[in-house]
Amino acid sequence: MSGVSSLSASLVTNPTSRLPHHAIQCTDFLGFVPKGRPINLTLSWRFHVRTQVGVIQLFGLHRTKLKLKSFAFSVPNENDQAELCDSGTCTGDEMLVPFENDENLKGPVEEIVSSVLGTEVDLLRTVEHLGNKGSVVEKLKAVYLHVLASEQWNASQLKLCHRNYLDSATNLIHYLALRCLDIQQLKEDLTLVGLMNLEIINLHVLSSLNASIRLLEALKSNSLNPKDSISAGIFTEKRLDPQNDGKFTIQTMREKASSNSEFLLGRLQDGRTTHIMVTVGQEATENETFITDLIKAGTSIIRINCAHGNPSIWSEIIKRVKESSQMLEKRCRILMDLAGPKLRTGKLKSGPSVVKISPKKNASGNVVFPAQVWLSHREAGPPPTHFSPDAVLFVDDQQFLSELEIGDTIRFSDARGKKRMLRISKKIHVFSGTGCVAECTRTAYVQSGTELHLKGKKRRSQLGKVVDVPALEPYIRLRVGDLLVISRCSSSELDELPVSMSGTHKITCSSGYLFDSVKPGEPIAFDDGKIWGVIKGTDISEIIVSITHASPKGSKLGSDKSINIPESNIRFEGLTSKDLMDLEFVAAHADIVGVSFVRDIHDIVVLRQELEKRKLQNLGVILKIETKSGFENLPLMLLEAMKSSNPLGVMIARGDLAVECGWEMLADMQEEIISLCGAAHIPVVWATQVLESLVKSGVPTRAEITDAAHGRRVRCVMLNKGKHIVKAVSTLDNILHSKSAERKVVVKPILLSSHHLR
Repeated sequence: MSGVSSLSASLVTNPTSRLPHHAIQCTDFLGFVPKGRPINLTLSWRFHVRTQVGVIQLFGLHRTKLKLKSFAFSVPNENDQAELCDSGTCTGDEMLVPFENDENLKGPVEEIVSSVLGTEVDLLRTVEHLGNKGSVVEKLKAVYLHVLASEQWNASQLKLCHRNYLDSATNLIHYLALRCLDIQQLKEDLTLVGLMNLEIINLHVLSSLNASIRLLEALKSNSLNPKDSISAGIFTEKRLDPQNDGKFTIQTMREKASSNSEFLLGRLQDGRTTHIMVTVGQEATENETFITDLIKAGTSIIRINCAHGNPSIWSEIIKRVKESSQMLEKRCRILMDLAGPKLRTGKLKSGPSVVKISPKKNASGNVVFPAQVWLSHREAGPPPTHFSPDAVLFVDDQQFLSELEIGDTIRFSDARGKKRMLRISKKIHVFSGTGCVAECTRTAYVQSGTELHLKGKKRRSQLGKVVDVPALEPYIRLRVGDLLVISRCSSSELDELPVSMSGTHKITCSSGYLFDSVKPGEPIAFDDGKIWGVIKGTDISEIIVSITHASPKGSKLGSDKSINIPESNIRFEGLTSKDLMDLEFVAAHADIVGVSFVRDIHDIVVLRQELEKRKLQNLGVILKIETKSGFENLPLMLLEAMKSSNPLGVMIARGDLAVECGWEMLADMQEEIISLCGAAHIPVVWATQVLESLVKSGVPTRAEITDAAHGRRVRCVMLNKGKHIVKAVSTLDNILHSKSAERKVVVKPILLSSHHLR
C-alpha cells in the first residue's frame, strides 16, 4: 500500500440545527491509485451518535491529492431502522479533489497512516485542518457530493414515493443533507465572492450548487463555457446517479412547486400569487350576500371547521359557495377541517335570550351618539354590509314594518320594565323586504316577546313583537389566584353540582385524554394561551387548576375553547370516531380535508389507509402542524404523505403551536416549516390571528400589516371569522398582490455633486 500518505475518518456536527436527527450507520470504502498501481483499501465503520450529526467524511491523501467521501444521515425506514450500505472497493472512478497548492499538504510520501480518530474533538480538528486548506469551489464540490450521497443513502425510502412527488421528495432529501452540514464558513466565503446564499436554495438544492460550481470554475479558467469549466472538476468523474441529469434544474423545480400548489389550492386568477382562505360558520347561512361579498373581495378558499356546526349547516354553506362562485365566475375551493383529538372546554349553560342596546356616552355619562338598531322581518335577512348596527331586532309582523315611516316613534318596556323609545331614522330595501334603522338614546335590554307599540294621530295603533333574540354566550370570568375545577361530567350534570365557593369556578371537558395525562405541577392553558394555570390536584373525574395568568380585570372562558397541556405526556389517536364520520361528508362535498394535530408517521399511515379505503386519491390533504412533535417529525411525515397521489399541503396553525412550544420559539419554527415545505415543493397555509384586530374591530395594528405582508412568502394566508371580515379580505388582497407594483415604495435617487461630497 505504499504511496498513500494518510487516511482518516472525520465527523462533522452542526450544534445549531433544529432538525431531528437519527443515529448514523454506514460502511464504505476508498481506493487509491498511487503511481499507476491500483491499491484497494477497504475500511468499515459504524457510528451511533446521540448528538446532531451532519456528515461523515473520509479523506485519503496521496502527495497533493485529497480523496474525499461524504456520508449523509439516514432517514429510517418503516421499522425505524437506518439502512446499511455494503462495504466494497473502488478505484480511479471516484472523485479526486485537488488542492491548488502543493505546499498545503506535507508529509512522508510513501508512508501510510490509517486511523479512525478516537474522540469527536479530534475528528473536528481533522476536518477543520483539512477543510480550511481548500478553496471555495472545493468546499462546494464536497457539499455537492454529500448531497448526492444522501440521495443514494435514502434510495429505498424515495422509491416508495408516488411518481408525482418523487423529484420533490428527492429535493427534500438534498435539502436535509445540506442542513445537516456546518457550512457557516462556506456561506461567508460565498458571500465574499458575491455568489448564492445557501439559506435560500431550498427550492432547487442540487441545481444551485451545480450552477455555483460551474460559475466558480469558469471564473478560475476565464471561460464562460460550462463544459470547459467543469472538465477539470467534479463532472469529469462518474456521477453517483447519472440518470438524474437534467431532472433537477432550477426551472424544473420551480415548475414542480407551482404545479403542486395549483393541484391542491387551484389556479389563481387576475395575476394574483397568493390564495386567501376564510373560515366561516353558521353566520354564512344567515346572510344571503355574505359568501358573495367574500369572493368578490378576493377569497379563493372557504374553510369549514367540523368541530362546529353540523352537516345541515355545512351543506348550506357549500351550496352558497358554489352558487356564488358560479355567478361571479371566480373559482373558490372548499376546505373542511376534521376536528381531531383537540381538547376543548365543554358546553356551559346558555345565558338569557336578551340583547343590550347601548348609546355612546362621554366621560361624564352624557349621550354623544344614539345606538343604531336594525329592525326587519326574519325573512328579510341581516342588515346590508355597509351598515354595522349596535343591535339587530327581528319583528314578527311584516305589516308592522311596512307601516313605519321616517320620524315615527316606537315605544316599549324592556326586560327590566323600563320605558324606552326607538325613533325611525331610515328605511332601506333589502333582499326580500324592508328594513329600518332606529335610534335609541337610553340603555335598554330587549328580549324575545317584547311588544313594540306604534301610535299615530291619524292612524290606528300598530303592534309588533320582537322574536328570535339569541341567547347570550355563556362564560366564566377567571382572575389570577382563582381555582378552576375541570369535571369529566356533562354540562347538564354540572348544573346539578353544589354551588361553588367564592373564587372557585367549574367547567367540563369530555375528553378522557386530559384526565389520564396530567400530573400536579404541570402547566395548562386555555383559549389559545389567553389564560394559564398550574395543576394542583387530579383524580379520575376532576382536575383542580390554580390560575396563574389572566387579564387584570379577569379573562372570559366560554364553551368550546381550546385546552393545551404542553408538558404533559399525552397520546392521541390519529383519527377519532367523529373524524371518520365527518370524512364521509368531506369526501362527498369538499375539495380539501384538513387533518388536525398530526404528530408522527403513524398518524399519516392511518390517514393514507382511510383515504385508500374510500378511494379518495384526488382529495386534497392539508397537514396541520400544531404541536412540538408534529414540528419535529415534519420531514418524515412529508415523505410518508408523498407515498400517495393526493394533493398535499401544510398549515402552520400558529395558535396551538405557540402555546405548545412557547411564544419565543414561534418565529423560528414558522421559518423552519416554510423552508422545509419549500424544499419539498409543498404549499404552505399561514394561519391564526392574521389581521385579527382588523377582522374584529375594523382597524388593524401596524404589526399586523407587517405580519400580513410576510404572507407573500407562502401560497395561502388564512383569516378567521369576525365582524369586519369582508373588509379584512379586501385589505389583505391589496397587501399581498393587488396593485402592489404601482404602490411599491422607491427611495428617490439623489445625484451628489462634488459640493455634497466635501
